[in-house]
Amino acid sequence: MRAVSATGERWGPYPLILAGAVLAVVFAVLFDPEWGGFSLGAVMVLGAVFRLSGGGRLAVRRGTTDALTLALFGAALMAGSLLLQYPWLMPR
Repeated sequence: MRAVSATGERWGPYPLILAGAVLAVVFAVLFDPEWGGFSLGAVMVLGAVFRLSGGGRLAVRRGTTDALTLALFGAALMAGSLLLQYPWLMPR
């Protein structure tokens, strides 16, 4: 059996989500803002899934509150970037 340090367990998937967010912002700045925003929203939704599945041991708030907030903001960012990319999707 392998011992896991308390600090290593606390990080969970956060470095992966942080790396994805940095790559999405770099893509948005350098190449295409609409698809960069969409990918940032997708990374936020992925972070919500990881947080809901028990990733990380952040004890400030409940995991459900974090996951719901991240998922809502991520979905809103994805929807907004799709509307910027395809304006004909907007209701008239």
